[in-house]
Amino acid sequence: MKEKVPKGYSPSMEDYLEAIAMLCGGRRAARVSEISRRLRVKMPSVTSAVKKLSEQGLVVHERYGYVELTAEGDRVAEDVIRRHKALSRFFAEALDINQEVAEEDACKMEHVISPLSLERVIKFIEFIEACPLGETNFPNRYKYYLEHGELPEECLERGLREKE
Repeated sequence: MKEKVPKGYSPSMEDYLEAIAMLCGGRRAARVSEISRRLRVKMPSVTSAVKKLSEQGLVVHERYGYVELTAEGDRVAEDVIRRHKALSRFFAEALDINQEVAEEDACKMEHVISPLSLERVIKFIEFIEACPLGETNFPNRYKYYLEHGELPEECLERGLREKE
C-alpha cells in the first residue's frame, strides 16, 4: 500500500528541509557537514539531496558553500516542523509516552498524516488543556468543541476558577 505524502515531497526530502530549518535557527544558512551530522547520513547523500532540493527551488546551494532555504523551502520546512511538534506533543501529553519515543514516532508519522487528522490532534491538545482527561462527560464535551469550535461552558468556568 502506497503512503500518501502531504504536499508532494518525499519523507526524505521533508527531513532534509526540516533539518536545514532547525540548523539555520537564527542564522542565515547551514553547512552540508552540519546536515550530515544531524541526519546521521554520509556527506555524498546530503550533497545529492541538496542538489534535488535546489532543482525543485526549495534551497539555494553553491558548491562547497552554505545551504539556504528559499521562501518555498522555508514554508515546507515550517509545515513539517508544525506537524512534528503537534504529534510529539500529542504523544507525550495526551498519551503519556516518554519524550524520546514521542519524538521518534512523530518523526515517522509527520510525513503521512492527513491534514484533517493533524487538525484533530491539535484541537484535541487544545481541548485537554482546558478540559482534562478523566473528568465526567469528557467525550461529549470534546464533541461539542469539535462541532462548535468553542469550549463548553463548564470548561470555561473551570478555567476561570483556576486563574483565581
